[in-house]
Amino acid sequence: MERLLVQWLFEREREADYLFWGARSQRFRVGYSVWMRVCVLYFGVLKDLVGHGRSEMDLAEGASVAELLEAHRGLAEGRERLWESIAVAVNQEYARAGDVLKDGDEVALLPPVSGGW
Repeated sequence: MERLLVQWLFEREREADYLFWGARSQRFRVGYSVWMRVCVLYFGVLKDLVGHGRSEMDLAEGASVAELLEAHRGLAEGRERLWESIAVAVNQEYARAGDVLKDGDEVALLPPVSGGW
């Protein structure tokens, strides 16, 4: 069964090379990646941890809020629990972890104000 699955995936990748020549989908590595840029705003303790209040971030097209948060986890070593209680707003509206980001979105990372971590 596993061998058949591997063979099927290999055949799909070869088809993708033909169908998406010079491009990259999120499933297949072909030519180049499709990126999007989002603006990230840091508030409260996060602003102190990263050393600035705003940055531009390149993400793979179709990335979610959860993927953006995962990319930031290494910034606060020793405070990993902080990321579990971060509120996120995309374009000034609260967002969930599964929400998909789009090119040009403004993402605000809001830590708990008192307690919570």
